[in-house]
Amino acid sequence: MKTFIKRTAALLTVSAMLALSSCGSTPASTAPAQTAAPEPAARSGLTYPVTIKAGYSTSEEDPRGIVLKKFKETVEKETNGDVIIEIHPSGELGSDTELIMGMIEGKVGMTVSSAGNYASFATRLGCSALPFLFADFESAWKFIDSETMQNINPDLEAYNMHVLAYFDNGFRCVTTSEKAGPVNSVSDMAGLNIRTPENQIVMETMSALKANPKSFPFAELKDAIKDGRFDAQENPVPVIYNNKLYEVQKYLAITNHSYDAMPLTIADDIWQGLTPAYREIIEKAAKAAETEDRRLVKKQTEDFVSLLEKEGMTVTYPDLTPFKEATASVMDVFAAVYGQELIDEIQKAVN
Repeated sequence: MKTFIKRTAALLTVSAMLALSSCGSTPASTAPAQTAAPEPAARSGLTYPVTIKAGYSTSEEDPRGIVLKKFKETVEKETNGDVIIEIHPSGELGSDTELIMGMIEGKVGMTVSSAGNYASFATRLGCSALPFLFADFESAWKFIDSETMQNINPDLEAYNMHVLAYFDNGFRCVTTSEKAGPVNSVSDMAGLNIRTPENQIVMETMSALKANPKSFPFAELKDAIKDGRFDAQENPVPVIYNNKLYEVQKYLAITNHSYDAMPLTIADDIWQGLTPAYREIIEKAAKAAETEDRRLVKKQTEDFVSLLEKEGMTVTYPDLTPFKEATASVMDVFAAVYGQELIDEIQKAVN
């Protein structure tokens, strides 16, 4: 019951603030209604070997997929096969939201997903996605590794999730179809039917730009674009390339409108049931995976724009100053959600 109350209160607060912020503008209420989370399922005492199901929504070629393979090898080797990591890519175990719900319900043991997806449960986890917060990867990582974020991580424990590390998904950019045309200015965003994750900050950011955001499972996105359900989508450059979104989108606009941190989480009941020695092995392997994931994402972000051009995409570099001005109100909305004290901490950390 405590879980239900906490999550319901958080969602009501977010919904109320977003509704108020949207008066007289394009509403951010395009996000689907949330289903209240059940109590975390209690797993019985662990017996070894224990198999932990780890699911994520993107392809195996994505940096998270690459580093999770090494993570699996390390954990299984150093625990002598007592802890087995069973990896399920490409949404095999469900969408990002379903994977997170699966951890609460005891059906999934690990996942890695955008911080904003976790924020549907623990609201403050999404703060790093606020628009145009970071100038580069290094400043983003500094904040993610800061005491401010470390103090927020335990918010997920009420929902049976323990944060092991923070992977990187890069800076989110907008892609559009040939019919919709390129994005060169804020005015080009108006009226775009754009797919977003179930991330209230990203959806509010898109609404502030006068687009029409709607959350949709990533694994089904390409078909939905082909069917004409979306004009556009937004994701980091590595995700766009590794998942071949260039096959269904013509234009890429380097907007870098939101940084996408990705907590790697393990079900807290599993975590608490592991021996201290095995927890240390998993934690060390997760941190090594974090370092390699960040390196890969930064390199791919730098390298893949030219590869997307070779695949036929036209890349634009709009002046971001008007974008920042148009989305300034999003910070005010979430100051009411998070509390001004947290907003002040964030601004102090990034300035």
